[in-house]
Amino acid sequence: MAELPFLFLFFIGIIAFFIFMYFVPVGLWITAIFAGVRVTIGELIGMRIRKVPPSVIVNSLITATKAGLQVTTRELETHYLAGGNVPNVIRALISAEKANISLTFKQATAINLAGRDVFEAVQISVNPKVITTPKVAAVAADGIQLIAVARVTVRASIAQLVGGAGEDTILARVGEGIVTSIGSAQSHKEVLANPDKISKLVLSRGLDAGTAFEILSIDIADVDVGANIGAKLQTDQAAADLKVAEARAEERRAMAVALEQEMIAKAQEARANVIQAESEIPKAIAAAFINGNLGVMDYYKMQNVKADTEMRQSISGGGSATTSSGPPSKP
Repeated sequence: MAELPFLFLFFIGIIAFFIFMYFVPVGLWITAIFAGVRVTIGELIGMRIRKVPPSVIVNSLITATKAGLQVTTRELETHYLAGGNVPNVIRALISAEKANISLTFKQATAINLAGRDVFEAVQISVNPKVITTPKVAAVAADGIQLIAVARVTVRASIAQLVGGAGEDTILARVGEGIVTSIGSAQSHKEVLANPDKISKLVLSRGLDAGTAFEILSIDIADVDVGANIGAKLQTDQAAADLKVAEARAEERRAMAVALEQEMIAKAQEARANVIQAESEIPKAIAAAFINGNLGVMDYYKMQNVKADTEMRQSISGGGSATTSSGPPSKP
């Protein structure tokens, strides 16, 4: 039973030792002293309390000091607490200094907090990057479609990385320039013969304005001949014109048919009026008989004249038929 208090104190001592080593990273403090970096125990404890990894800050500070950079633990802590990537910023500053690129700690942290990889930006400033555009289709003045692919060599502009447009804007502007250049050509043969005209025209437009990059060159990698858009458009236009003409002709035919039906209806109406007028004749004759204006002999004479007229018309029609069929036979 006498050993229990001893074991309890032993475990308490071990726990207290690990807690002490967690809040007081003595090993990291010794490493900093031997690296020539002045960091106090109080600063390391403060980092633990502020939930800042002391190893990240101290190792980055050692790297910066060995490279000849003038940064403080407070600056590194502030950038870490703001959500920045401290080691990435230190690597970017070292690369910029070795490449004689003007980049301050404030600029580097601002670029990093803006969401850009500042170390990659410095690398692109030293080694320009080549961006390949997707296939850009455009139509020349003669109606032939050309499909071009360009390679854009860009270099990061440190001063424009914060607030500057990215690669998508560069690709969109280059594509627009290619379409304009091809569209202004009178013939697709001109573009095929001198594709460098496209790159010169596009490069002269100042497409890198307001972007995070500086365009060094634009090279046309490939130009392919596509479809004959002009002929296709003419064919489609001709087909459309034909349909319009057919529609207008059908409209005129329908109007003619309607007019014909209207004339037939008018003729039927006129015949009906004639029949109606003829139906009034017997009434008029009857009224004449009643009024004494017409006698029976007069009526018979009129009937004889009518019958004689019909007979003459019949004979005249028969005679013309006989005459038309051949000369009359001799008696």
